[in-house]
Amino acid sequence: MTIHPAFVLIIGALLVPLFKGRARSLYVISLPVLALLAVYALPSGNFCNLSWLAGFGEMTLLRSDKLAKAFGFIFTINATAAFIYAFYLRDNTQHVSALLYIGGALGAVFAGDLITLYIFWEVMAIASTMLILARRSKRSFGAAFRYVLVHILGGLFLLAGIVITFNTSGSIAFSAFDPETGRHAGTWLILLGFLVNAAAPPFSAWLSDAYPEGTITGSVILSAYTTKTAVYALIRGFPGWEVLMVVGCVMALYGIIYALLENDMRRILAYSIINQVGFMVCAVGVGTAMCLDGAVAHAFCHIIYKSLLWMSAGAVLYRVGMSKCTELGGLYKSMPWSLWLGTVGALAISAVPLTSGFTSKTMILYGAADEKLFIPWLILEIASAGVFLHAGIKFPYFVFFAKDRGHRVQEAPKSMIGGMLILAFFCIFLGLFPGPLYSILPHAQNVSAFALDVVDVDGHAHHFTAWKFAKVITQMQLLLLSALTFFVWIKWLKRTDTIVLDTDWFYRRGGGFFYRTMDRVLNGANRIVHATFIDRFIGWISHIARTAPSRFAVTLLTPVWRAQGLRDKTLDARQKAFYEDARLGAFPVGATAIFAVVLLGLLFLFSN
Repeated sequence: MTIHPAFVLIIGALLVPLFKGRARSLYVISLPVLALLAVYALPSGNFCNLSWLAGFGEMTLLRSDKLAKAFGFIFTINATAAFIYAFYLRDNTQHVSALLYIGGALGAVFAGDLITLYIFWEVMAIASTMLILARRSKRSFGAAFRYVLVHILGGLFLLAGIVITFNTSGSIAFSAFDPETGRHAGTWLILLGFLVNAAAPPFSAWLSDAYPEGTITGSVILSAYTTKTAVYALIRGFPGWEVLMVVGCVMALYGIIYALLENDMRRILAYSIINQVGFMVCAVGVGTAMCLDGAVAHAFCHIIYKSLLWMSAGAVLYRVGMSKCTELGGLYKSMPWSLWLGTVGALAISAVPLTSGFTSKTMILYGAADEKLFIPWLILEIASAGVFLHAGIKFPYFVFFAKDRGHRVQEAPKSMIGGMLILAFFCIFLGLFPGPLYSILPHAQNVSAFALDVVDVDGHAHHFTAWKFAKVITQMQLLLLSALTFFVWIKWLKRTDTIVLDTDWFYRRGGGFFYRTMDRVLNGANRIVHATFIDRFIGWISHIARTAPSRFAVTLLTPVWRAQGLRDKTLDARQKAFYEDARLGAFPVGATAIFAVVLLGLLFLFSN
C-alpha cells in the first residue's frame, strides 16, 4: 500500500487537539517519523491519479523519484528534530500550523502536475502565515500581513503562469521546461512565482522581515521549507536556465552584505538563508548533473545546519528574551550547550572541512569550475568566504562572547538541547561520511563512503570527492582569511542599535503612501459624488416624487373649479388646500375611492 507522506502530516494535524500535555508532544513527534517511513517505503512511479478538473487532464498527487525522495527525507528528518526541540510547547496553533506547513511542503515536492503543486503551494503559504501570527505581537501581525501579501503575489504569478502554459501546451505536467524552446509568458511567470518563494531580490525582504518575528519554534521550522521547496521546484522545472546563474550570484552576495550590516541575531540568520539559497539557484542555472546534485545535497545540508543555528538563537531568545547583538554577550558562561551546538552549525554553514557544508557546497563549486564558468565560480568562492564572516564568526561571537551584558540565565531546556544534538550529529556525520547523502542524489552512481560518480544525460560520468588536498587547503585559506578580516575590522563590524533598510522599505513606505493617497482620492471623490448626487440630485428626485402627484391632481381639477366659478383668491385657496390634502393623503374615504376610480379609468384609457 502506497501512503502519501504529506497526508500523514496533514491528517495528523487535524487530530492534534485531541491530545493533551506530554501525549500531544509525543504524538506530534511521531507524525514526521511515520512520514519519514512513508518516504522510505515509496516505490518509484506515479500514484494517486485523479481527473476531477474537467479540461485539465489527469492530476498526479504523488510522483516518487530520487529527486522528490531526497527532499522528502530531509523534510521529515528536520521536522522530527524540530518537534523534539519543541517538546516543551503547549500551543495547539503552532503544532497544527507547523504540521500543515510541512505537509504542504511534502505535497509540493511529490506533486506530479502543476495544479497539485499550486494547491500545496498555497497550503504552505497559509500555514506559514499562521506560524508568524502565533507569536501574537504587534510586530508579528504586521510582518504576517506583509508576508501574506508577497506570497499572494507569488501565488498569482504561479497561477497565471500555469494557466498560460496549459493554454500553450495543453498539459499540466510538471517537468523540466526546455531553456531554448520552452520560454514563453507562462514559463516566465511560473519561474517568477518560484523565485518569490526562493527569496530572490527584489522579492527577498519578506524573509528577513517575517522569519525573525515568528515564534521560537515557528522560525526554526520556517527556515527550512519555503525556500527549499522553491529550490526543488527550480531543479525540477528550470535546470539550465542561465538567468538563474545571475540571480543566484546576486543572492549569494546580497545575503552576505545585509547579514554583516544587521544587528538582530535572527535577522542575521534570515539573510544568511538568502545567501545560501543563492548557491543552489546558481547551481540550477548551470544545469549540469554535477551542479543539480550539488544543489540537492546543499539543500539537504543547509536545512540541517540552518535549523541548528535557528535553534541556538531560539534558545537564547527563550532564556534571555532579547535578540539584538547590542543587547547580548557573555552567554557562554550560562548557556555552553547552546554555544557549542550552535558553533557546530556555524562551522557547517561556513563549509569548514569535516562538516556537512563542505561536502555539499564543494559539489557546486566543482560543477561551476568544470564548466569553465569563471565569474560564477569566483563569486561563489567569495560568498563562501563571506559566510564565515557573518554566520561562522559574527553570530556566535556577538551573541555568546563580545561584551558581557550581565545575563545570568539557565541553559536551554533539555528538549531544545536534544533537538540541537540530533542536527549537530548530522552536521558532523555527513561531513565525515557523506556517502549516505550522496547515495540519494538523482544522478549518483558508484557511491562510496567519501565519493561518487555523477552521470550526465549523455552518459558521461564525473568522479567527485570533496576530500582533495588542494580543495581542503584552499578552503582553509579562505576561512583563515575571513577570520583575520573579522578580527582586524572588528571595530567597524560591531553593530549599533540601528535598523537596516531593505527593499521592504519601498512597500512599507509606498504602501502607506498608496493607502493615504487612495484614502484622499477615493474618499474625496465619494464626498463629491455624495454632495452632487445624493444631497442634490437624489434630493431633487425625492422632492419631485413626493409633490408631483399632488401637483398633477391640482392641475387636473383646476378647470373644474374654474367652471364652478372660482376665481383669483378663492381659486388659489382651493388649490393650496387641495394640494396639502393630497400631499398628506387627508381625503374622506369616499373622495379617495372616487379619485382612485378616476385614475384607474385614465390609466385604462391611456393604455389602450
